[in-house]
Amino acid sequence: MQSSSFEVISLSTESATAESYNNHSIASVNDHEVRISIMTEAYPWHCHPDSDESFLALEGGLFLDFDDQTVELLPGHMITVKRGVRHRTRPIHDRSVNLTFERANAQTEALPSPGE
Repeated sequence: MQSSSFEVISLSTESATAESYNNHSIASVNDHEVRISIMTEAYPWHCHPDSDESFLALEGGLFLDFDDQTVELLPGHMITVKRGVRHRTRPIHDRSVNLTFERANAQTEALPSPGE
């Protein structure tokens, strides 16, 4: 039996920032990344042409805006956005902390706001 080393990740430590937007990788799982995102302002409209993206709200909640609707993601709720779907995220309150799960090195394509 091989010995393994394990890394415990503290989400409270990873989310301790005063930046208005911080999104960084905290773990790799097979060919995917787990990222933590801390935001106090909206992230611009975009899509990921080569990867689905799942969001898990941890603190504060998150709005996910799509071309035709807005979804409210409260702490403990999760949603998957399929590859190629235009979306943006913004905090429900003053600050949002969420985890995202997506293919490692997923492409992000900046897009205009709907109707532009």
